[in-house]
Amino acid sequence: MSSVGDMVVDGTHQRVYVSDPTGGKIVVTDYNGTVKATLTGLSGVSGLAVSDDGGQVYAAVTTGDRIVSVDTTTYTQTASYPVGAAPGDLEVVDGRVWFAHDTDFGSLDVSGPEPVVRLAQRGDVNFWGAYGMFLAADPAVPGTLVAGNGGALAVYDVSADGAALRVKGDMDTAVKQLDLTPDGKQVLTSWDSAGYGYHLGAYSATDLSRGAGYPIEAYPNAVRVAPDGTVAGGSFSWYDPDVHIHRPGDPVPVREYDFPNTGNSSGADTLVDGALAWAPDSSRVFAVSVNTYGTHTLRTLTDPTKELPTLKVSAPAKSERAKKLTVTGKLTSKTLPPAGTALTVTRTDVESPKGKALASVRTKADGGFSFADTPPAGGKVTYKVSWAGDAAHAPASGAATVEVSRKATSLTLNNNGKVYAYGKKVTFTAHLGTTYKNRTVSIYADPFGADKPRKLLRTGKVNSKGNLSATVTMTRDTTVSAVFAGDARYASKTAKSTGYAKVRVSTAVSKHYKTGKIGSTAYHYFRKNTDPVFTTTMTYYKGRAQRVQVQVWYAGAWRDTAAEYFALNTKGKSAVRLEAPGESGIRARLRSSYINGSSGDSVNSTTHGAWRYFTFTK
Repeated sequence: MSSVGDMVVDGTHQRVYVSDPTGGKIVVTDYNGTVKATLTGLSGVSGLAVSDDGGQVYAAVTTGDRIVSVDTTTYTQTASYPVGAAPGDLEVVDGRVWFAHDTDFGSLDVSGPEPVVRLAQRGDVNFWGAYGMFLAADPAVPGTLVAGNGGALAVYDVSADGAALRVKGDMDTAVKQLDLTPDGKQVLTSWDSAGYGYHLGAYSATDLSRGAGYPIEAYPNAVRVAPDGTVAGGSFSWYDPDVHIHRPGDPVPVREYDFPNTGNSSGADTLVDGALAWAPDSSRVFAVSVNTYGTHTLRTLTDPTKELPTLKVSAPAKSERAKKLTVTGKLTSKTLPPAGTALTVTRTDVESPKGKALASVRTKADGGFSFADTPPAGGKVTYKVSWAGDAAHAPASGAATVEVSRKATSLTLNNNGKVYAYGKKVTFTAHLGTTYKNRTVSIYADPFGADKPRKLLRTGKVNSKGNLSATVTMTRDTTVSAVFAGDARYASKTAKSTGYAKVRVSTAVSKHYKTGKIGSTAYHYFRKNTDPVFTTTMTYYKGRAQRVQVQVWYAGAWRDTAAEYFALNTKGKSAVRLEAPGESGIRARLRSSYINGSSGDSVNSTTHGAWRYFTFTK
């Protein structure tokens, strides 16, 4: 929806109707917000009203100067009534449809063989100014209609054919909505700043004298009264509650609702002007909010007539197992339930992960309570205290957690710090010491490198010697963890062992014309003007480079000449060409290595390949 004109609730079928003047449509949802129908082709549709029998919803189609009726069972349009003016706000009183038009109002009677329309029913009331005309009525108050516009407010007797003025008075120009209480005694307005600050206005329906009203923070912009007299007030509030529920005559709200932020650039979602409606059984309030990007959300506010109590629970942060501890707490609410109210208590621990019911506890006169318990299990122990609520209070619960002491056990894991050839299958064995009931250990492998996640290798009970083993194929440096989750008397324990894996590396020589031995060492022979090529194959890892080291035999010893890094391709290969010396008799050797931390990564242990020996002849 791109706008909201009005919203009404059909209690018989549990449906919510919301009009969209800009989009020219009515959206129909169930009480959970699931869209059941969308009626289109209603340009400028605004005011909505439900017929006395609940069989029809009337909609004011402003652009077409007509009122249409929609069947509440089939969601189909059943009639269209031209009214000779642009209708706005609607109310149904004793079967007739009353509609605002400009700064006046009229009626539509469809009870006879032909519809009867009467315009200009305001009498001598001057509904001045370019402000919206609002109407209000209540099914429990027959023959009464309230109208307001700009600075004027009036109550009419509409039990006969026309509208007979009962009383008129002033109204705050900032009003966005009106309503009539079901006892017929008060007219409520969505704004009243005179003398009271920000308020819902309350006026006597007899003489329109101003009552105390209902204080609301921020900017009041909606008011709706439930059939039981409960008042729902709305406000434009980025940083305060948006909907405020008051018991009749009580200035302190029994409950408030604060909309979340669904993507605003500042503050939370806000209530659309006048977008409040009660379910006829007073079980919930419906509201439409909007964010700064124009996204509208239908919100179902449940248990609006019930106070929202709080239940706080306190317990020692730490305690010893099998030693008595005391849990205290307090149930608070706007009106306290009587002393002796029963609260349920549940204890959750490692032996009762789904919770174990303890004896209920009863509140004192001030809502306080306490109880003692002796926790049989150690570890994290949670005490949850709950109250089911009653006719005037919503349910409440609270919890407190105690860290109950447990003994320490031993857990070891072998092979820490050992280095293995690439691909070596290594068995890691965990050894668990004394425990109470739990003899299960889990063994995890966490290979070095962000691309390989931690993996569970095995979970099981240790054998009679307390051992459990798992095998790791060592292709990377790997941290192996053994985890004991703990039990009722022994604390959890983790042991770690890091095994290190070399890379696989080999170097092939090419461009030589023969091989042979000098002494006992195999050499590759090159012509003095031939460039030797050395192709290294190494275990691949993204960004990895090999280190090439060259040494020359001089004065009876191998002397370093150069060392440089060369990148591996995606197949793990790297070819390096050495420049020919141009003279014979030179003996040299070359080695390819992976250097942890210098070869571009740190996922393997430093590994040196075999020396490749070569010499140059004429």
